[in-house]
Amino acid sequence: MSLGIYAQGNVTGKWKTIDDDTGKMKSIVEITIKDGKLYGTVVALRPDTDPNKVCTACTDYRKDKKIIGMQIISGLEKDDDVWYGDDGILDPDNGKLYDCKIWEEDGKLQVRGYIGFFFRTQEWVRP
Repeated sequence: MSLGIYAQGNVTGKWKTIDDDTGKMKSIVEITIKDGKLYGTVVALRPDTDPNKVCTACTDYRKDKKIIGMQIISGLEKDDDVWYGDDGILDPDNGKLYDCKIWEEDGKLQVRGYIGFFFRTQEWVRP
């Protein structure tokens, strides 16, 4: 599976997630690589959000756990410059897992979540 159309870049480090509705910062996610797989953990929430907010909608081991410190990107594998994985990203607002592709393009992180053939892509930026 070659996805070479995407630009090269470094996806690791801290990224600011943007709320689709308001256009404001939602959280800071730190992306790391461990044993060749990609992981992302929420390290901060928007300043006006309760720092003790929990994932009430989660249905797995993350249910009722604090969102700060929560791993929301899990075990993505690399193909060329794209990281991907089934059920690879969690939306703590609705508790749903999505298939995921992540790549860096023009200094921004492209984060695409899939359900079947439907997808949505968010742009994350450096804080």
